[in-house]
Amino acid sequence: MQDEYRTVARVGVHETEVNRSRFLCALAPAATEQEAQAFVAAVRKEHADATHNCFAYVIGADAAIQRASDDGEPGGTAGVPMLQMLLRRDMRYVVAVVTRYYGGVKLGAGGLIRAYGGAVGEALDTLGAITRRRFRLATVTVDHQRAGKIHNDLRATGREVRDVRYGEAVTIEIGLPDADVEAFRAWLADATAGTARFDLGGEAYGEYHGQS
Repeated sequence: MQDEYRTVARVGVHETEVNRSRFLCALAPAATEQEAQAFVAAVRKEHADATHNCFAYVIGADAAIQRASDDGEPGGTAGVPMLQMLLRRDMRYVVAVVTRYYGGVKLGAGGLIRAYGGAVGEALDTLGAITRRRFRLATVTVDHQRAGKIHNDLRATGREVRDVRYGEAVTIEIGLPDADVEAFRAWLADATAGTARFDLGGEAYGEYHGQS
């Protein structure tokens, strides 16, 4: 499993012009191949009058699913360079559609490759990327007396607090990098004089805001 991957934070469109042809690159996060295909279909419907609507998407933290389409452009001049740009930028769970409105000047194979790949690269630069890192879900159960301080300490040290529930005791759900689990367990025991319970859960990916 990949420890981290990059994706786009939001849906967005960036337009470039090459020799009078307009290239509109629409980017979106996509959790599944079905989501990616639905986004492609929506863009194609919106730009049904365009000369071409080429796409590329990468699904899976390990890039297990990769698809690309030239949509009538010469083979390998549109979808593949778009896909290569996504992979070169380590982008995952992302879909790109480049809509071309032909401006009357032929670009040639090399020009098309640069235009389609470049449209994706510029859109990524403009929209920005977020890093999602693999972590372990964990639950801390602590008495009410200590809960406030523990919660504040977790936030102060940049831990991802995902949920807090109040019952007979206070349950705090957090996300921890695998490498930090044992050190955190020791810190928690020390901070609560051994009274807190610590339960490890499964794995997930979350946005990473830590020090780079």
